Amino acid sequence: MEVQPWPALWALVIGFFMILVDSTIVTVATDALMTGLDADLGEVLWVTSAYLLAYAVPLLITGRLGDRFGPKRIYLTGLTIFTLSSLACGLAHSIDQLIAARVVQGLGAALMTPQTMAVITRLFPPQERGKAMGLWGATAGVATLVGPILGGTLIDTLGWEWIFIINVPVGLIAFVAAMRLVPALPTQGHSFDWLGVVLSAVGLFCVVFGIEEGRSYDWGTISGPLTIWRLIALGVVVLGLFVLWQARNPREPLVPLRLFRDRNFSVANVAITTVGFAITSMAFPLMLWAQVVRGYSPTRAACLMIPMAVLSGGLARWVGTLVNKIHPRVLSGFGLLLFSVSLFLIGLLMKPDTSIWLFEIPVALLGISNAFVWSPLSTSATANLPPQRAGAGAGVYNTTRQIGSVLGSAAIAVFMQSRIAANLPSGAGGGTATSGMSTGGPIPDMIREPLSTAFGQSMWLPAAVLLVGLAAALLFERPAHHARAAGPR
Repeated sequence: MEVQPWPALWALVIGFFMILVDSTIVTVATDALMTGLDADLGEVLWVTSAYLLAYAVPLLITGRLGDRFGPKRIYLTGLTIFTLSSLACGLAHSIDQLIAARVVQGLGAALMTPQTMAVITRLFPPQERGKAMGLWGATAGVATLVGPILGGTLIDTLGWEWIFIINVPVGLIAFVAAMRLVPALPTQGHSFDWLGVVLSAVGLFCVVFGIEEGRSYDWGTISGPLTIWRLIALGVVVLGLFVLWQARNPREPLVPLRLFRDRNFSVANVAITTVGFAITSMAFPLMLWAQVVRGYSPTRAACLMIPMAVLSGGLARWVGTLVNKIHPRVLSGFGLLLFSVSLFLIGLLMKPDTSIWLFEIPVALLGISNAFVWSPLSTSATANLPPQRAGAGAGVYNTTRQIGSVLGSAAIAVFMQSRIAANLPSGAGGGTATSGMSTGGPIPDMIREPLSTAFGQSMWLPAAVLLVGLAAALLFERPAHHARAAGPR
């Protein structure tokens, strides 16, 4: 039976869209979750951080599982776990239950994500991967931006529980489509680097937990001699040991470091880390500003992102056709620069009385920038990978993206709270602002302006991080298949 790559990719894209929506859908539910589950802001931020952490840590090994047992089998297993845990999230009665269910949900997502990218690498020839990655990129870009819009609509009409329960029917459709359309690709034997898994998991947890909870502990003592800074330092040391073990592992390392000998693979991983950081971190201050300062409902707040979602999805497929014609540093460099500039402008315009029509201009630019980021980066990362390393490469690439998302979620919580403290000292109404944010009540007019300033300044953190990705993207080389295609001409 002849393999049909495009129907197979479309089937996988349904599930990929769903899990990426869940990376950002909670941002618009922050106020609803604080009220409905009697939780504070730090606990609600952990609803996203726990999902992203559980999503990121296993990605290195789940890519290898796809190589060994087949991407279709691993994808369907992850989809089942994700769908059932989504139902558990919707039925949660406390913030602790919700966080626990989100951890399981993240594990299911980790099983699914590398398989979509590995299928593209294994089914599509190099000259066709740009179009395929265009669809993959459009899905990634639109999903992470549509999440708040869909979440706001569901919260206003059915309640916060439905931002998770909606995954159940979508998951069933995705399961049937994958069963029918995704081929069973040949498998390859791999040994598993369990020591590498433990080292990477421990290191990432220590670093992320330290950044996320540092302010809660006033950057001081957690228990006995253990302090936040020591925990972060321990995580960095463990991650260093992980890299050392990967270099010296006599069998098959979890992360084959020879992948990074390809400059484009290395550059794409650095750049996509900053994109993951920015996509996740920008949503929290933006949605809180819209709901707390402007007084918008979740749906109206989320609708601010409509131009971004429409332009990102509409242009991504077209940008995918340009990947094989234009140097990747031009496409991705333009996208990353425009992304950073857009966030900076949005931060300047986050005022209590800014015209929404004026505000939508940089939001639209944000959508254009996203279209020029996803496909060029993902195509450049995988263009030179042989099929036997497709799973490992996809696992590493998606891991770095998710690490960026985890760090973005943790860092924006710290940075946003520091900006609020700086602009709203305790003697000038800081406590009132916090109370308003946690109860859903209106905030006094006297603190509306400084609170807007704090949220706007928070947008500059992801804008600055994206400049690191821009610097990396300027180091791209022309992919090998570009040179082959240009040779006869």
